[in-house]
Amino acid sequence: LEKNYDKICEFYKKHKIRIHYAIYGILMTAYLAVVIAACSLNFRRGLPLFIITVVATFFICWDFLISKYEDKITAFFSPGERYLKKQWFWLKWVLCAALIITIICWLIFDTMEQGSRQLISFGGLVMYVLLMLIFSKYPTRVDWRPVLSGIGMQFILGLLILRTKVGFDVFNWLGIHIQMFLEYSDTGAKFVFGEKYKDHFFAFKVLPIVVFFSTVMSILYYVGFMQWLIGKVGWIMHIFMGTTPVESLVAAGNIFVGQTESPLLVRPYLPYITKSELHAVMTAGFSTIAGSVLGAYVSFGVSSSHLLTASVMSAPASLATSKLFWPETEKPLVTLRSSLQMAKCESKSLLEAASQGASTSITLVANIAVNLISFLAMLTFLDSAFSWLGSLFDYPQLNFEIICAYIFMPFSFMMGVDWEDSFIVGGLLGYKTFFNEFLAYERLSKLIHNREKGGSMYINGVKQYMTVRSEVIATYALCGFANFGSLGLVIGGLTSIAPSKKKEIVDGAFRAMIAGTVACFMTACVAGMLTVPGLEFPCHILLGNASNFTDVPAKSIRLVECCQRLF
Repeated sequence: LEKNYDKICEFYKKHKIRIHYAIYGILMTAYLAVVIAACSLNFRRGLPLFIITVVATFFICWDFLISKYEDKITAFFSPGERYLKKQWFWLKWVLCAALIITIICWLIFDTMEQGSRQLISFGGLVMYVLLMLIFSKYPTRVDWRPVLSGIGMQFILGLLILRTKVGFDVFNWLGIHIQMFLEYSDTGAKFVFGEKYKDHFFAFKVLPIVVFFSTVMSILYYVGFMQWLIGKVGWIMHIFMGTTPVESLVAAGNIFVGQTESPLLVRPYLPYITKSELHAVMTAGFSTIAGSVLGAYVSFGVSSSHLLTASVMSAPASLATSKLFWPETEKPLVTLRSSLQMAKCESKSLLEAASQGASTSITLVANIAVNLISFLAMLTFLDSAFSWLGSLFDYPQLNFEIICAYIFMPFSFMMGVDWEDSFIVGGLLGYKTFFNEFLAYERLSKLIHNREKGGSMYINGVKQYMTVRSEVIATYALCGFANFGSLGLVIGGLTSIAPSKKKEIVDGAFRAMIAGTVACFMTACVAGMLTVPGLEFPCHILLGNASNFTDVPAKSIRLVECCQRLF
């Protein structure tokens, strides 16, 4: 038996590669047979599996070709690259002129079809860019390529997702299935906390979602999927925006993970990055939310598809605002993407990765819980103090939300929020900036539920809910970690990763928070320009509720079509 075993081991060592190829071939054949069988039985039902298979096959082939023939592909395209560099001086002006003409024509035709409210959002976008330029660290040294291409990427993503039926349906489908997937955490919550776990909604319903999502993300890191996905998104931003590999990877990472986790992807390179790159890394963290807390916001009743879209759109926006607010004045040391290695998962097995993900979430869950307890207590105290102060001047209804509403009201209106709703959204932005986005989304969810219930829009002169358009813009504007609580978190987290950069981190953190806030506002402006209620609501809902007519311009083609169908 021992001799036969040794022979088998020797045979395996000798033909190891061939055996692996044979196993892979059998598994792939079996998988393709499953896909073909599923599509043959019911193609509509098997369509998601078919699309996943096609996309996965494309990227596997792409990675194989790049790894094998990268030099030949580069040599093939190098003459075109050299020609572009020679002609770039006049070509960039032609492209800029074409872009401006396209935007003007689009605005004219879109205004004719959808109404003039989109122009306010466009004006807000221009206003935020000008404000960032005026208060820039080096206004005369701004490189406009990452700024304009970042806004362009935002606009293209928004156009595909919010204006095309295919894009909207895809992200809506993703949002619905993410919501369904997150509901599996209810099983664990019910087992641990009992049948009446929903009686304590936040503690036993929302926080277990954070634990579940953290476990899933840890597993995806272990199998290498997250590193692959972040690498692909980072490569797209690096190519189109001209940002450095470190900035691009961290910005891509922030779509999926938190602001202290994403810099760990490029931890070995952090001591060598420039001040502008460090500012970009921090800005990317402030302008997006982590996947783990996204699930919690979905459980509040906020639209999952809009949250997902906001997180994706804010990644290029963060690099655009960062490079505008703190332009690059040094020569970056880490420039070759091929030599950049992302940090790998330290877990030894799949079960260890799952367990580690769940254990890691303990800190996050505790942090969320204690922050909400302290912030809500502080908010109640501030409201009481302001009410006492207001009563001295016969204005006892004065509170923290009203003060924030007056401060942020102009900013919310310039995003495209209806004037009568801008006061409410201003209050939400105040909660998000001075406390955290959890508190803001919890308040927004109450407004959404009030609208869905119907009833009177005003009670004792106080507006009870907003229009759908205002809710959508508020969802995008709040989708980021830019608040004073996160400021300390970023300084502490990055200082522990790169101690040699402590002074630069402390000096640039506040500017990065402002840039992250503006990035969220710019994403909200793009959403305001592109949001069309008709895509979200069928005719019977659009015409059924009289309060929703404020969401549709007077000359809307969509409204006319609905009336014709009804007739």
